Amino acid sequence: MAVPQVVIIGRPNVGKSSIFNWLAGRRLAIVDDVAGVTRDRMVHLQKWNDRFFEIVDTGGIGVNDVDNLTDEIERQIQIAIDSADVILFVVDVRSGMLPLDQQVAQRLRKIDKPVVLVANKADSPHMDVEADQFYRLGRGKLVSVSTLQNRNKSDLLDIIVDRLPDAAASGNEEAATEMKVAIVGRRNVGKSTFVNSLAQSERMIVSEVAGTTRDSVDVRFEMDGKSFVAIDTPGLRRRVSVKTDIDFYSTHRAERSIRHADVVLMFFDASQQISKVDKQLVRYISDEFKPCIFVVNKWDLYHTQMPTDRWATYLHETFPMMSHVPIAFITGKTGKNVKTLLNHTQMLYKQSLSRIGTGELNRILKEIVAHHPPPLYKNRKPKIYYATQVGEQPPTFVLMVNMPKAFSPSYQRYLISSFRDAVPFPEVPIKLYLKKRESSDERDEFGKIGKPEFNEEIEDEFLEESPNTDEGTEEEEFDDVNEEA
Repeated sequence: MAVPQVVIIGRPNVGKSSIFNWLAGRRLAIVDDVAGVTRDRMVHLQKWNDRFFEIVDTGGIGVNDVDNLTDEIERQIQIAIDSADVILFVVDVRSGMLPLDQQVAQRLRKIDKPVVLVANKADSPHMDVEADQFYRLGRGKLVSVSTLQNRNKSDLLDIIVDRLPDAAASGNEEAATEMKVAIVGRRNVGKSTFVNSLAQSERMIVSEVAGTTRDSVDVRFEMDGKSFVAIDTPGLRRRVSVKTDIDFYSTHRAERSIRHADVVLMFFDASQQISKVDKQLVRYISDEFKPCIFVVNKWDLYHTQMPTDRWATYLHETFPMMSHVPIAFITGKTGKNVKTLLNHTQMLYKQSLSRIGTGELNRILKEIVAHHPPPLYKNRKPKIYYATQVGEQPPTFVLMVNMPKAFSPSYQRYLISSFRDAVPFPEVPIKLYLKKRESSDERDEFGKIGKPEFNEEIEDEFLEESPNTDEGTEEEEFDDVNEEA
């Protein structure tokens, strides 16, 4: 299973970002009394009681953004809720229950996921009585906390871990379900024709008029005794061209289909150059860590104009961060190469579910680091103690290190690229986290037991782990939360 996500939601100014920072142990999200400071989702990898999970901070529900980004903030909140395994519904004890709290509770009643009601700003035990009023919201276990006074943090984390999905059961359940394949691309690249070819029926309207498909449509079909779900999505337009409600919701549903898919088929028209819309879609697929195949359609009509090797080079040069993505050349109308494409899709799905043992992973890591050690950082030697895989879909690795900030984005890209060459899932995205090793952990380099040297226990107060993909991200410096308090 993927690393579980714990999403923090609530109305503006109830202290969602403060709780995010408090649980993370670092000031990652901006905390301000002005409503609407948090807009994008923020993610932090957390470990508690030997379970890894991601904490996700979101914007305030119901905020009227001064920069007219309310719709985008709401979209990010809905994405977070859709992907959540556990929801933390945050309310403010000091201000009491407001109508907007009730609106948030009403929204959550439609969601069949564990909800923990977090009564924030309960700075002393006598305020717990005031928190009882929120039981009327009827949503989940109520926990009174205070980020300022550091009250009940371990209790909240215990409750979160108790409500996380069981790792073994969830993995078996996912493996038994139908594989979901999202078919995406800009308008009129032949997506619906391809779906009809899969289903061997006229399930989708096919027209030369761009934009015929207005919604995401699930089509179930069987091949070689196996059942699949193909999700035909609307063709996307450039955001500046999204002028109607239909266009807006078509874009939203196409992106939702990508998030829910096991594998994404990104369609290109062999007769047309790669467009800005194509680049936006590929970026979104990359951001969601989805296994993907680049599908060049209508190949029978245009294969004489550009050979396959030139198209492959064109794609890889345009999307260097997706160099691991396989490329298929098909004719959706006649079904040419379609079965081969579906077989490769199944292979990617199996790769995304793969795990590699900790011993083997650390053997690979040792060879990678020996070939190209990380450069010195401020005259100190960055050190990797060991690695472990904590999730699938996508395969997620955690590297325990002495200085997370010392590993530059380029070196993290090197690690991911080298892992991909050595592990049994070379064609799927890999998520990488760097975490500061805990002082109680006595494992030495690559998992061996041994007391670390004293100097390796010295920690920069600004160091923090970062998730990374093939692109890499620059890390910011953060103070400890308790210093602010």
